[in-house]
Amino acid sequence: MHSELKASYLAELEAARMAEGAGDLETAFSHLERAHILSQKYALAHAATHLRMLRLGWRTRDVREVLGQFIRTIAALIFSRIWVPVGNTGRANVSAFAPMPVPEDLAEVLSKACDQ
Repeated sequence: MHSELKASYLAELEAARMAEGAGDLETAFSHLERAHILSQKYALAHAATHLRMLRLGWRTRDVREVLGQFIRTIAALIFSRIWVPVGNTGRANVSAFAPMPVPEDLAEVLSKACDQ
């Protein structure tokens, strides 16, 4: 993972951790969605992001999120290097196959990572 991409990914994970610690679970999910977009092409980071979402789903007692994240964690390990729907937020409330718009700041980070 390119250094700036990795730094952005880790910053999103840290922001999610801080939000979760403060009890702001929706913000925590939002940061995990952004981390997901950044990590999609890297199997281990991608799967780790889904595991974090699974844990947060468990904490919120959201059965759909837990089951969806369990399946997506396995899929991330298998398919990340083959195909990913660009910009997909990774939550269980969206299709795992739907490409989505990439936030402008993340698109810039991803673009720089592809250039190197």
